[in-house]
Amino acid sequence: MLGISIYLNNKLTAAGESFIKDAKQHGFEAIFTSLHIPEDDPSQYRERLKALGQLSKDNSMTLMADISSKSMEHLGLSFSTAAELLNWGVDGLRIDYGIDEQTIISLSQQMRIALNASTITETKLDQLTKNGLITGHTEAWHNFYPRPETGLSKAYLIEKNQLFHKYGIQTMAFIPGDASLRGPLHLGLPTLEKHRNLSPFAAYLELIHSCEVDKVHVGDPYLSQTALVQFAEWQKERVITLRAWPYLEKRLRETIPVSHTNRPDPARDCLRSAESRTYASENGMKYEPYQTTERPRGSITIDNKLYGRYAGELQITLTDLPKDDKVNVVGQIISEDLPLLDAVEPGGKFNIKWIETVNNN
Repeated sequence: MLGISIYLNNKLTAAGESFIKDAKQHGFEAIFTSLHIPEDDPSQYRERLKALGQLSKDNSMTLMADISSKSMEHLGLSFSTAAELLNWGVDGLRIDYGIDEQTIISLSQQMRIALNASTITETKLDQLTKNGLITGHTEAWHNFYPRPETGLSKAYLIEKNQLFHKYGIQTMAFIPGDASLRGPLHLGLPTLEKHRNLSPFAAYLELIHSCEVDKVHVGDPYLSQTALVQFAEWQKERVITLRAWPYLEKRLRETIPVSHTNRPDPARDCLRSAESRTYASENGMKYEPYQTTERPRGSITIDNKLYGRYAGELQITLTDLPKDDKVNVVGQIISEDLPLLDAVEPGGKFNIKWIETVNNN
């Protein structure tokens, strides 16, 4: 499951409501919000939470709220009356520090809850389950880390996730956004430190493919439209969309197909488009030599007419390759998406999404 994060430090704006609807249309199914951020004025939480709950219901999205004893007081509730939040559109609570064991167990019997996956020990988890925790209503959510150098290591994340899976509990981790990063530091909100400067989609793929994470939320409040497209195309058709700077004017770019399948016999040095030579032949494309430069990792290339029967083959380099007079360099995958190259499997589908500004570097 994919989710976004919406914070209550400001009243929901039309732009915020529009983003929630847009995220839903692009395959996001959940919202996370926090009710105990110290920089924020808590006096507005109650009405803003109700408004967010209504929006989540209107868009058929689930809403989880990070909560503490103090924030329950600000809402005019207590843990004994926490079920009232279900009427506000809140589907579950992420349990913060300082909440006793019996309260956690009681909450799990009334609604969905999320334990702090980053800090809970196996001894504590075993004790909770033996004393009545409803594991079918329980998830384990990792923290996000605003300050650089404080995020988790991949090995630790996997270790904790394996612990929760032993108890049949699903896990969630955060990835950074790529638009309007959240203050006060504005440096991304990832769970893994290595993801701080990575594209949201690349971070997501690593979490679900090699970190034993079941659910992912964007920690920052917004995603760019191009990132939303990447998530949507993956959700719908398992296509990896690669954003690229073009080295060609638009009229020439339109002669290059954007949808491709990596050959099932994968090359060591490049992704090879299985369709591109046939496309070039059927459409009478005669590629003259053009910009036959060096090919750093992520270069998008087309073999020109000097390559004989290979003319028209599109490739994306996986390693730095030298210049070749028979190979035109027509674009470059943006640096944020370079990690995605390694996620394209043999026979896997990939799209090229051109960024409209021509890059002449």
